[in-house]
Amino acid sequence: MSSSTFTTVHVSISLDGFVAGPDQSLAAPLGTGGPALHRWHLDAGQGGRTVDRAWSESLQRPRGAYLMGRHMFGPVRGSWAEWEAEHGPWRGWWGEEPPYHAPVVVLTHHERAPLEMAGGTTFHFATGGFDAGLALARELGDGDVHVAGGAATVRQALAAGVVDSLALDIAPVLLGAGERIFDGSATPSLTVVEVGHSPHATHVRYDVRHDVGAVHGV
Repeated sequence: MSSSTFTTVHVSISLDGFVAGPDQSLAAPLGTGGPALHRWHLDAGQGGRTVDRAWSESLQRPRGAYLMGRHMFGPVRGSWAEWEAEHGPWRGWWGEEPPYHAPVVVLTHHERAPLEMAGGTTFHFATGGFDAGLALARELGDGDVHVAGGAATVRQALAAGVVDSLALDIAPVLLGAGERIFDGSATPSLTVVEVGHSPHATHVRYDVRHDVGAVHGV
């Protein structure tokens, strides 16, 4: 692990501040209306969309390690063994070769052995809370960690004051309800360092400073 660390977040968000819609489920992991937030990324290779493609490539660039919440990893609630006894084994949303190609730490209250996947991704399940999970991700990678989501995990990262860079892909979508990343007591100071725009999303990257009493605006 390097002597210095850098922690990033990059998420798609609606105009009214939601990163997932309401009523998330096995059939609708992003909630009602949630898939519309990601159309800019999923269709970025079509029609010569240079701006969206560049931000999509930035989102998918290699990271030393990742940190995510259990709900982002899958729909499993409660004991892994009990859920899988009823529904079968759960190995994530992404098939046998997830897109991460690096260690991924999943925050959970229930122990599970590491899950090695094709392509260099291994999921590690951390039961000690956010700080312990982040420390494990830094140890498993090169020190730099990308907080992949979901909303609750991003909120914890912001509240802990560990996020150095925040990128938002603001989709022209209103969800009305769902999961937010800015609810809570975190008040980071955000400085715009990069902006891109297409008809499908406005992309903004911020440097983040966690000053006591700072006022933030997006």
